[in-house]
Amino acid sequence: MSSTTREHDRIEILNASDFAFTRGAWVDAAPARVYDLISDVSAIHRWSPNATDVAYDQNAGPLVGAWFSGRNHRNGKQWTTRSQITRAEPGTAFTFVVGGADDGIVRWSWTFEPRGRGTLVQQSWQLLRLDPVLGTTSADLDALRDYMADSAETTLAALAQWIAEGRHPHTARSPRRTSS
Repeated sequence: MSSTTREHDRIEILNASDFAFTRGAWVDAAPARVYDLISDVSAIHRWSPNATDVAYDQNAGPLVGAWFSGRNHRNGKQWTTRSQITRAEPGTAFTFVVGGADDGIVRWSWTFEPRGRGTLVQQSWQLLRLDPVLGTTSADLDALRDYMADSAETTLAALAQWIAEGRHPHTARSPRRTSS
C-alpha cells in the first residue's frame, strides 16, 4: 500500500461532524442591530483576523440563496471563497455555507439571543465534508478547528469592543429599558 493510498484511506475514516465548535460573547446592542452588522458581510474585516474584501454578488444581500465572495488569509497564504446564505432571520440567526448549500465544505452560523440590555452572540463552525485541502488527518483537522475557534473568539471580542466603543454610526442605538 502506497503512502498516498494510506492518506486517502485515513481521511475516509474521519467523520466531518466531529470537527465543530461554538463560541459566544455578550455585546451591548439589541439582537436586530447585531444581526444587521453581521449580515453586512462587507463589514466582517472590522472584526475578523482572517477575512477581507468580502462582498455580496451584484444586487444580492442577506437573503437565503444569496452568494458572496471573500478573500481569506492564513499563514502567509491567500485565497478567495464563495459562500451562500442558508439562513437569514433578522435578529435571530444568520448562516452561510462556504462552497454553497448543495456542496459546501464549512457552515458558519451566528445566533442572537436577547440578554439583559444586550445580546448573547454565538458563532458556530461546522465542517460539512472532508476535503484534502483542509487536511487529511485528525491532527490536521483538529488544528484547523482550533485555529478557527481562536479566530471566532477574536472576532467576537472585536465585535463586542467595536460596539462598546460606539463605532456603528449607520445604526441607531436602541433605547435602554429600565425595570419598573
